[in-house]
Amino acid sequence: MHRPTEINRRLETPKSLLERIHRSWGPGDFETLMRFFVEILPRLTDAERCSVFIVDQTTEHIWLKFGTGLKEKAIIAPMQGSIVGESISSGRTVIRSGLENRTGFHAITDKKTEFTTRNLLCVPIRSLAGNYPIGAVELLNKRDPDGFTPEDERWLMQLVKYLALSIEHNTVTEEIIEITRGMHLAMSRVEDALLEEERYVAESPAMRRIFSLVQQIGPLPVNVFITGESGSGKEVIARLIHEYPGERRTRPFVAVNCSAIPETLMESEFFGHEKGAFTGASSSRMGRFEEATGGTLFLDEIAEMPLSIQPRFLRAIQEMEGVRLGGNKIHRYDFRVISASSKDLRDEVKAGRFREDLFFRLFSIDIRLPPLRERREEILPLMMLFLERVSQRFKKRPKGFSSELVARFELYPWPGNVRQLEHEVERLVALTPDGEMITEAHCSPHLLEAAPQIRSHGLLADTLSLPEHRRRLEIELIQQALRKSHGNKVRAAEWLEITRQSLHNKIRQYHLEEC
Repeated sequence: MHRPTEINRRLETPKSLLERIHRSWGPGDFETLMRFFVEILPRLTDAERCSVFIVDQTTEHIWLKFGTGLKEKAIIAPMQGSIVGESISSGRTVIRSGLENRTGFHAITDKKTEFTTRNLLCVPIRSLAGNYPIGAVELLNKRDPDGFTPEDERWLMQLVKYLALSIEHNTVTEEIIEITRGMHLAMSRVEDALLEEERYVAESPAMRRIFSLVQQIGPLPVNVFITGESGSGKEVIARLIHEYPGERRTRPFVAVNCSAIPETLMESEFFGHEKGAFTGASSSRMGRFEEATGGTLFLDEIAEMPLSIQPRFLRAIQEMEGVRLGGNKIHRYDFRVISASSKDLRDEVKAGRFREDLFFRLFSIDIRLPPLRERREEILPLMMLFLERVSQRFKKRPKGFSSELVARFELYPWPGNVRQLEHEVERLVALTPDGEMITEAHCSPHLLEAAPQIRSHGLLADTLSLPEHRRRLEIELIQQALRKSHGNKVRAAEWLEITRQSLHNKIRQYHLEEC
C-alpha cells in the first residue's frame, strides 16, 4: 500500500507540469488573443464593433467578457429577452437591422457603453467537444447600408471555431489544475488524519453544544460570528466550520486580523489595488475578497475595523462585488464570512464604534466560545493532544505528565486560554530529556508562582494530596470499568460518563495498558 507522502509526490509532478503549461499560456495570453479577435473582426467585416460573450456553465449567465469600447464594465445578458440569448439558446445565427429604433437589451447596453446599435450579426460559439453553447460573437453596425449578409455569416462561423478552441483550452486547463490541486489537498488531509487521530477536543457540555452547532451550520452558506477571549480557539472553530464536508472545504480559508492592519492600508488589503494606484504600488495585487472567492473569509478582531472603511466593506459583502484601488473593473466575490472578536459587538454598536447595519449583515449565527477555565475537563485531553503533536514535531519521546503537573494545570486559571496551554506544553517537551516524565520542574515562572495560592487551599499537601487521591480513584474506577466491560472501551467510557477519547487519554496517562 502506498503511503500518502508517496502519492503526494506522484500528484506533484502532473500538478507542477500543468501549472508550468498554464503559465506558458495563462489568462493574460488568453485575454490578449480575445482582444485580438475583438480588434481584427470589425476591420475584416467593415463593422464598427465586436463583442465576445461567454456562458458561465454553472449559473448559465451570459457574460460580456470582451468588446470594443467595453472599458472593463461588467455586463450580464439575459438568456431571455436579448439577441445574444436568442442566438445561444437556439444555436442559430441571428441577423438584425433597424435596431436604433427598437427597445431591448441592446438598448440597455448601448446606454452603458455610450453607443448606438443599428444592425448586428450574432453567431453562437459551440463547444468542439460537447456540442453545447459556450458563448457567442456579435458584430455591430456594418457600414454597408444593407447591413450584414449571409456571406458575413459563413465567414464568421469559420472563425468562431478558433474562438471555441481558445475558450475551451483556457477553461479546461484551469479546471484540470483545480482538480489536481484538490486531489493534492485531499491527500494531504489523509496524511494529516493518519498522523493526528484527533484535531479537536470537546469534553465539556459547552463545547459539545458548539460542535453540534458546527455540524448543523457547516454545510450552509450562513455567516457566523464567534466571540471569546483571546487564545480561546476562535480560529480553530472557524476552520472547523470551513472544513465541514461541502463545496467550500477545498476552497481558500483566508484569515485576516483586522487589528493588525493600519487604517491607511485597510482598503487596499481587502479590495486589492492596480499597478500605480499609489506610491509604492509597483504591481497589481488582488485583495482578500478576491482571494477568498469560493471559500471562507475569516475576520478576526472585527471590532477593531475602523469606522471609515465600514460603509464600503458593508457594500462589498452586500453586493458581493468591488473595484480595486486605481481600477475600474468590477470583481465579483463569492465567500462566506466568519468573524470573531474578544469584544461584545453589541456594546461596540451602542458606543458608536461599530455600524449597526454591518453588525446585522456580518452574521446570522453567533457562537460564544467559553474560556478554558470554564471547561477544565478539557485541560488534560488538550495536554495529551499537544504532547503528541509537539513530541512529533520536536522528534522527542517524553514518558508523559506527572500527576502533580496535571493537577497544577487543571487548577491554574489560564488567562491566555488554549494558546497559553499549548505554548506551555511546548516549553515542557523542549526542556524534558527523552524518556523522562514531564514534571513541574520546567514550568514557566507564572505557573510556579501560582503554587502558594494553590497550596493555601490545601490542594497540594505533601502527603496523600488530593491529586494523588484523585489519581488513585481514577485508576481504580477505570480498571473496574474495563474489567466489567471485558476490555470494551466504548462501553467502559459510557459507564464512566466520559468520552472514549478521554478514556483513551487517561489510559495512556496512567500507563494502564502496561499493567
